[in-house]
Amino acid sequence: MQLDLPRLVVLVGPTAVGKTELAIQLARRLNGEIISADSRLFYRGMDIGTAKPSPIERQRIPHHLVDIAAPDEVISLAVFQQLADLAIHDINSRGRLPLLVGGTGQYIRAVIQGWSGPEVPPNPALRQALQNWGQAISAYSLHQRLASLDPQAAQGIDPRNVRRTVRALEVILISGRRFSEQRLAGAPRYQTFMVGLSRPRSELYARIDARIDQMLAGGLVAEVHDLMAAGFQPHTSALSAIGYRELCAYLNGEIALPEAVSQIKHKTRVLVRRQANWFKENDPQINWFPAGLDASRQIEEAIRTWIQHT
Repeated sequence: MQLDLPRLVVLVGPTAVGKTELAIQLARRLNGEIISADSRLFYRGMDIGTAKPSPIERQRIPHHLVDIAAPDEVISLAVFQQLADLAIHDINSRGRLPLLVGGTGQYIRAVIQGWSGPEVPPNPALRQALQNWGQAISAYSLHQRLASLDPQAAQGIDPRNVRRTVRALEVILISGRRFSEQRLAGAPRYQTFMVGLSRPRSELYARIDARIDQMLAGGLVAEVHDLMAAGFQPHTSALSAIGYRELCAYLNGEIALPEAVSQIKHKTRVLVRRQANWFKENDPQINWFPAGLDASRQIEEAIRTWIQHT
């Protein structure tokens, strides 16, 4: 380990496990600041459906990479890496501890492993043709085509994220090599301590259902309505997020509200299973803790011990 590298604490775990509350507690006790690695938190006006930390919570503890884009803007993985790196170095330079927090696996791995993307320049004609093909056969079917060519790359891409599916296919077709083989890890850039927060799957599913019900009671339908009224379309990258796409369909009269809610809960459970592929409980790099009353104190002590030895 290179002891002159900046420190970075990484907190991972599935949706609804309790990362946000834990991160705030740890940041308060450890003189830290939070960097969001949840791709849904980038977007302004998407607060309820993303379980975004409240303005009061963000006043108490500085949060980075939250509300940095409009819903129709695209924050690529490369841009996220650059912004996250800037935040990590800035926080370290002020003698504080950066906590990278989220459940978006590729964003976390890209930062801690220093990913560099394939050196394949965009081909606008091919990209447009792939986008048109996706519209004709559906985003899911396009993703299945990617899975047949590169299962590893497809596993790391949400089937609804047409932009990333198209880019992977574009790279494969131009280079003749799998996209996953061209995503290179660089030398470590940080002294990293990874914390994983876990709950039994049945408990996690119950928390997911309760949280979605709470979001709906808190005005999620109105939030989606306001975004659509502001001109943001359901096919934009941000509104393809779970919860927003289904409620767009409801507001457009395509499905009934109970069906939309059922889809949201089901797709969130599928997301949890996909997140588990990125952060496995047998990963030796991740220090796993069961969520509970003593978790924050146990994790705080583990981080303090790590700091003492780095």
